[in-house]
Amino acid sequence: MTELRVYLPIDDLRPQFAAYLSSPTRARGYPPFAGQHSLIIEVAPALAIHRIADLALKEAPEMEPGILFTERQFGLLELHSSDKAEVEAAGKAILAGIGAKATDQLAPTILFHDIIEDLSDQHAIILNRSRDASILVPGVCLLIYEMAPALFACVAANEAERAAPGAVINDVQMMGASGRLFLSGTKEEMVRAREAITTTLEAVKGRKA
Repeated sequence: MTELRVYLPIDDLRPQFAAYLSSPTRARGYPPFAGQHSLIIEVAPALAIHRIADLALKEAPEMEPGILFTERQFGLLELHSSDKAEVEAAGKAILAGIGAKATDQLAPTILFHDIIEDLSDQHAIILNRSRDASILVPGVCLLIYEMAPALFACVAANEAERAAPGAVINDVQMMGASGRLFLSGTKEEMVRAREAITTTLEAVKGRKA
């Protein structure tokens, strides 16, 4: 049996988040571009993700796989297209192929969030040593947000950028036990981003872990 853990359509990829997905450490396939539409799937056991990829790409062969990755327990696939109908068709084929509904996924759990004002220089330096996106500078406000499953950090980043386009994505941790987002800017931008993330996550329907 294939367990559907995450079924995550993301409409209209924002420029920074699309660029993050295209970075060398994440882009194992075809990089997405701003304005495209994405579908991200996570299943268990991990190798079942290859059946997911087969179902999606035979249904919508013009779609491009951006990430195909197997962890110890879970497999994940990111697909994207400029044609939203292709994304929807691929998603329907996946769900039909494994006998699941989108609401069979795990509902996201908000684990923690905070806004740190006037980030110190040493704090910025040590965070910059491990970030995968844009550099942090001292003096900004930093939003940190953690949720589970980890892949929900993707929609969190995209919706945060949509709500606060002047904010800077510093890191998106989308694999592992939990997902984490680091976003910086003004206090007003961080509040808007936090509210957008919370609203988005609370609206996702799914089962309890």
